[in-house]
Amino acid sequence: MTGDDRFTDLTRTAESSGSDAMLDALAASLAARKRWHALFDARIIQARVAIGLPPVGTPGDVPMHLRDAFDARSLAACREAGWPLLEEGQIAAGWMYLRAAAEPAEVAARLAILARPRLATAHTDEEADRVLQETLGVVLWDAADPALGIEIVLATQGTCNAITTYEQAVSRLPAARQRPAAAALVAHLHRELVATLLRDLEVRGIPTPRPTTIPALLDALGADEIGLHVDISHLQSVLRIARLCADEPTIRHAWELATYACRLPADLVYPGEPPFEQVGEASRLFYGSQIGIDVDRAVRFFRTAAVTAESEAGSLPHDILVLLLARLGRPAEALHAAISRPRDDRGMPSPLQAAAALPSLVDLAAASGEWELLRRACRDRDDEITFAATLVAERQKIQGN
Repeated sequence: MTGDDRFTDLTRTAESSGSDAMLDALAASLAARKRWHALFDARIIQARVAIGLPPVGTPGDVPMHLRDAFDARSLAACREAGWPLLEEGQIAAGWMYLRAAAEPAEVAARLAILARPRLATAHTDEEADRVLQETLGVVLWDAADPALGIEIVLATQGTCNAITTYEQAVSRLPAARQRPAAAALVAHLHRELVATLLRDLEVRGIPTPRPTTIPALLDALGADEIGLHVDISHLQSVLRIARLCADEPTIRHAWELATYACRLPADLVYPGEPPFEQVGEASRLFYGSQIGIDVDRAVRFFRTAAVTAESEAGSLPHDILVLLLARLGRPAEALHAAISRPRDDRGMPSPLQAAAALPSLVDLAAASGEWELLRRACRDRDDEITFAATLVAERQKIQGN
């Protein structure tokens, strides 16, 4: 059908069946021709007409009592135009509509299906590169799925860029949003280190142990100098990032990475921040205790580090102790450690505090039953908000039981 024919049909439909039928016919024609932006415009005209407004105007001219009805139709129009654009690989254009109209998790799931097959042709296919870059804009910089973003950067730009990207784009998010991306980095570096250790064993003619865990591979190499198998700055960055993670596979991988770090020559390892000055050993204790290895030793180590920390160290040594005790299922001890934590006069939250990674005082009191301990601390600190929250939480717990 020619353009003139379409205009003639629109005119005839409007005259014979009315404006609503004409707009429906227009929308159907635009969808059939995959003119998604124009389809959105047509649906907005329909939305305005449906609530008694002129066909053309601005969102600001919609009266308040009609706004809910208009918004519902507008969001439906966004989905009708946005999903097909996304499926066609027009990621940025589709996200423009879907940002406010769809759940980020659903968008991310669709993008994963589109992006992952294109990773194999990255740097050799311009269209694949465009899709991947537009996907990164949505999943990483707009935080729809940071873990997918890190996966794409790892596959296309390497470990160094992925860590830098994590620090720039992911570390600003709450802990719950960071954890899948952090886990992806840990898993990647673990695979990378296992692969290089296996190659080293092959070169030396040493049989491959089973299972091929990093400690087993290190044991196979023996007590001699092991050399470098992974970038040390990458290793230390990932060991730090992994502290947010609590799932057993990631914690175990982090412990294995820390075990490798303990075998490195001391003069090659950068000092960490307290209580991780000795990055390898402190990380090995932190992660190992969470999978049942050297638990008491780890608690003693981090308790001592918290007690002896200089004021310049900030609150991180105390926060690490609280986090570890909570993860070990010791909420009463964690609560004691938390309320004993000195206030930071600088007003600077630790990375764990900034990411909301620490258990709340109220949650620790609920888990331990130490309500009065927390309330005394609230009185001492003139903290009426937390005090009131304990009264509500305790009542809820009693009623729930």
